[in-house]
Amino acid sequence: MQYLKIKEILVEQIETGLLQARQKLPSERKMAEAFSTTRVTLREALGSLEAEARLYREDRRGWFVCPKPLRYDPRLTLNFVEMAKQQGREAVSELIFAKQTLATKKTSKLLQVTMLTELYHLARVRYLEQRPVVYVVNYIKAEYFKNLFDHDYVQSLTTTYQQHYSVSYQRTHYRVSTTSLFGDIAQALRATSGSPAMLVERTNYDQQGRLIDCDLEYWRHDAICIESVAELIEVPN
Repeated sequence: MQYLKIKEILVEQIETGLLQARQKLPSERKMAEAFSTTRVTLREALGSLEAEARLYREDRRGWFVCPKPLRYDPRLTLNFVEMAKQQGREAVSELIFAKQTLATKKTSKLLQVTMLTELYHLARVRYLEQRPVVYVVNYIKAEYFKNLFDHDYVQSLTTTYQQHYSVSYQRTHYRVSTTSLFGDIAQALRATSGSPAMLVERTNYDQQGRLIDCDLEYWRHDAICIESVAELIEVPN
């Protein structure tokens, strides 16, 4: 099939360095002409490479070669900026909105509170090398963090909790699933509607065992690699 041949050529160019990380590909029209094919066939090849996290697409900007993903270790409590820095990456967070709200049916279940409980609701976009890679939604129990918005919480809630409230994450429950990007989230990540994504859902407990917040992280699927080390614990008979 022709799209497989196109795919093989592009993979070879990526692996040999002819196409480098973050490099923008020519327009679809020019590539279709170069491969003597239709744009439908070309998009089949590009879509397959996107699914394999070799290429990513930005809405109205075109196709780019994927850089190495960020290694995400669930065992560590590093904030996003620290995690990126340890891996030699440049990272920054941008605030989309921050407001006080009341728990809905969904958020009351996530945080194990009654409906109409006071919460903080935050949304931020996080960037690697100026590329938006994850849209983060936080729901925080307001009772534990009075006047949270008076502090600089945009880059790291973890640091703000520690410095101003003497609160640290002690235990986190993770749930990872696949999803797609739509609406405001897709727009914030410069993704085309329906682009594949990874959803990392975290509920966080402090050193006193209190469930204090949860966050929903919508990652461009090529930008994250979840890896960790498991240690075998022998259970006595």
